[in-house]
Amino acid sequence: MDALLPLLHSPRARDAFLLRVLLDPPWSLRVADRAPLTLLTVVRGHAHLAPDHAPPHHLRQGDTAVLRGPAPYTVADTPGRAPRILIGPAQHCTTLHGRPLAETMSLGVRTWGSAPQSATMLLVGTYPTPTTAGRRLLAALPPLLVVPRDDALACLLAEETARDLPGQQAVLDRLLDLVLITALRAWLGDPRSRAPAHYRAAADPVVGRALALLHQDPARPWTVASLAAAVGVARATLARRFTALVGRPPMAYLTAHRLDWAADLLRDDPDSTVEAVARTVGYTSPFAFSAAFKRHHGTSPRHLRDTRDGPKRR
Repeated sequence: MDALLPLLHSPRARDAFLLRVLLDPPWSLRVADRAPLTLLTVVRGHAHLAPDHAPPHHLRQGDTAVLRGPAPYTVADTPGRAPRILIGPAQHCTTLHGRPLAETMSLGVRTWGSAPQSATMLLVGTYPTPTTAGRRLLAALPPLLVVPRDDALACLLAEETARDLPGQQAVLDRLLDLVLITALRAWLGDPRSRAPAHYRAAADPVVGRALALLHQDPARPWTVASLAAAVGVARATLARRFTALVGRPPMAYLTAHRLDWAADLLRDDPDSTVEAVARTVGYTSPFAFSAAFKRHHGTSPRHLRDTRDGPKRR
């Protein structure tokens, strides 16, 4: 089973915010933009990143940090330096006393800071809503993860960020998705990472096969017995091993996966009917589907489809 695929169906940047930040010491930024997901790459120089709810981290040239919001964080040239600039919601940039800085520190298209040849260059990309970031992904991520970057890809994104060509926003959205996917792949491939249990379990010969079958055909009327038979082990063996490695029984995992898939379908196609989505994810009764959906997501499928705000994960 490819452990990464279930995470990567959901992040789809739309109108993502991207910015090249060029700074000379001393500098310190307090970021309280409430973005659900931020990627920060050190293209040149280094930085010290201090999230409010995670240990601080020294970012060296080439490192990419993935921050799960909406908690604020501070990034500075040296640890403990007091913030001098505040980045608020909608990327509103001011001094700590409220004086706007967006125009005075502009250095061109999507470029901001002290001077074009500053010692430090940061590349910042944010997903504006939980829906564009992917709620399943946000639920799986730690508050902060740091991975080595793909040099060619990050440089390409830095170059494209400063361009202003027809269709440029669509290009940037797709490149940001690709940078995120690359970072996640490095994270999940690191045996020291604290990846979610069901992604680590994919390496198990029994549970990994069971997970692959559930993801390949989630709408099939699976039972523990039929899944065990397909894997080639006893029902009790599968149930015990699956629960130990994944953290929930097979059918509970399948139900959650179906309902998360249903939420994606309803968000992606506002014209879809609840009845059609119910059938697609394996429910014969739309009433049973709606009840299960509301228990899992805290809102009805019809309300999700109409508002497209997405459910609050619990």
